[in-house]
Amino acid sequence: MDKIPLTRAGHTALETELKQLKSVERPAIIKAISEAREHGDLSENAEYHSAREKQSFIEGRIKELEGTLSLAEVIDPTKLSGPIKFGATVHIVDEDTDEEKTYQIVGEAEASLEKGMLNIKSPIARALIGKEEGDSVEVRTPGGDKAYEILSIKYV
Repeated sequence: MDKIPLTRAGHTALETELKQLKSVERPAIIKAISEAREHGDLSENAEYHSAREKQSFIEGRIKELEGTLSLAEVIDPTKLSGPIKFGATVHIVDEDTDEEKTYQIVGEAEASLEKGMLNIKSPIARALIGKEEGDSVEVRTPGGDKAYEILSIKYV
């Protein structure tokens, strides 16, 4: 299987979530299921069914996190330089609207547009990879074609 690229911060966040699920969430849901069983008939027990559904979600997320962490390749962006690559923090401007944005290019598991963490597989990130400061890039997005100019590249 392919390695999954993660920043150190992303790897730490996933490890923290896994620890929380295993040490807090899992025991709490097991207790909730046990208490719901004590209420009698399980076929009409909404609390029991809700708890079992949440347990299923927690167990699935634990497996997903363990799989991701087992394949993780932690990349330290501070040791990188040059053209845009994984880990770069890129400041761009939309050439049509003059709207400026800053993104860090990260792995799929830690991507979050709200936090400015751009999935390396996204159209914008793919267009930016290999480019330098001052370059213009054309990006085909679901909302139409966009043109961006790269204002700065940092590896922090």
